[in-house]
Amino acid sequence: MIEKPDESNASSYIRHVKQGNIASGVLQVVMPEPKVFHPFSRSYMASANCVASDFYSQQYLDFCLSIREEPYLHRKLWEFAFIAEHLSSAGVLTPGSQGIGFGVGTEPLPALFASKGCPILATDAPPGAADPGWSETAQWSQDIAKLFRPEVVSDDVFKEYVKFASCDMAAIPDTFKDGFDFCWSACCFEHLGSLEAGADFVVESVEKTLRVGGVACHTSEFNVSSNEETIDSGGTVLYRLKDVERLIERLLARGHEVVNLPFTPGLSYVDHLVDVSPFTGNVHLKIRLGDFVTTSFGIVVRRGR
Repeated sequence: MIEKPDESNASSYIRHVKQGNIASGVLQVVMPEPKVFHPFSRSYMASANCVASDFYSQQYLDFCLSIREEPYLHRKLWEFAFIAEHLSSAGVLTPGSQGIGFGVGTEPLPALFASKGCPILATDAPPGAADPGWSETAQWSQDIAKLFRPEVVSDDVFKEYVKFASCDMAAIPDTFKDGFDFCWSACCFEHLGSLEAGADFVVESVEKTLRVGGVACHTSEFNVSSNEETIDSGGTVLYRLKDVERLIERLLARGHEVVNLPFTPGLSYVDHLVDVSPFTGNVHLKIRLGDFVTTSFGIVVRRGR
């Protein structure tokens, strides 16, 4: 059931009334610009961007069970599931494979990967370099204990397999060089100050940390509203389709492989719901950020040389 709340522009805002007659927060309906997207795919995690169909798959439910999270329609969970799925598909989540995570905050992936027998170096921004608000929302931490998930991995295994280090993503230290089988970040590189800085991080994460054949999987912000106008500098930038295509071309030119994932609009009306401030989180695939609507996207790269 759909109800229109009392908003100044009620025609574009709705509430979704769920079981028990509990209304959601205010949501906005938006139709994406057609030229941003390619034809859709129904396969699990086969789109570069967050789509509702991924949340209705058995694989997503299995992933949520593996990290002991209730499955719900939130793009942050999609990002974690996207990273886990593509690293698994690439064959790098095997016992003994070494991984490095960037900007891990308090996310569940270090514990999950350790449970699979993967030695993990979890990193986050050095003290003083992180936005003060990130620690309040569990997006930043210097405490390795906050990465421990007793429901996911035993204490002994976690202590053996997960280590922590500070790392400025804009200047990855040479001490991390060439030793890892995989690396990842979940919605981090859009916070490095500019579109160019984020793209540079993706390239350097591949070339500074991975062995040849190693796999990088990163998620970030995707501008659904436009392939022309965007936020290109500041605390959070939004990548347009052409920015992603330019990054892919750069990676290919440097001899790396990039998994071919199309940007798709999705098949459900849920794909057109936009969470507006103050964000409710109960349907959170897309959000309004300033003048734009954004969702999450992912990129998967295998080092070629």
